[in-house]
Amino acid sequence: MAAVETQKKSVRAQAKYVHVSARKARLVTDLIRGRSVPEARTILAFSKRAVAEDVEKVLRSAVANAESRPDLHWNGDDLIVATAYVDEGPTLKRFRPRARGRASAIRKRMCHITVELAPNPRVTVPAKPAAEAKPRTKRAPKADVEATEETPVATEATATVEEPTTTAPAPAEEKPKAARRKKKTEESDS
Repeated sequence: MAAVETQKKSVRAQAKYVHVSARKARLVTDLIRGRSVPEARTILAFSKRAVAEDVEKVLRSAVANAESRPDLHWNGDDLIVATAYVDEGPTLKRFRPRARGRASAIRKRMCHITVELAPNPRVTVPAKPAAEAKPRTKRAPKADVEATEETPVATEATATVEEPTTTAPAPAEEKPKAARRKKKTEESDS
């Protein structure tokens, strides 16, 4: 949908092979050229022409391209439509049968819609420093669970009254298989 190209102080989006004639699309792009982005969106939203939806998609794509560039620091509402133009695309040629065995040509036209945004000279945007990234902090090491908390021992009197605690039990030590087997045989013998 949108091929992206950027220049020094402008961001551009382009929709290629839109199935509308270039002449019809130019009528809409002439309305938004030189306007701010919120004003252009309003004009396109209330336009009765069907191609206004396609032009609005290209405008939204150009705003997204401008906002996603980390080196520009542009806000979408502070931009203006620097240029908006429509070029002719390829034409599909079809034929319709007519009277007496004749045929008449049907041209299905296409166009390429381009919208280029630039910062509004009337709006002053504070420059953000290049190294604004937050320094990464290291996490504190996890506290030893066995050293800080002991699991409470439930007695017969407190077993019914006491609610279960939310602390996790201490992890059991890993024992080799031979030691576990030896312990099992001792328990079974006694």
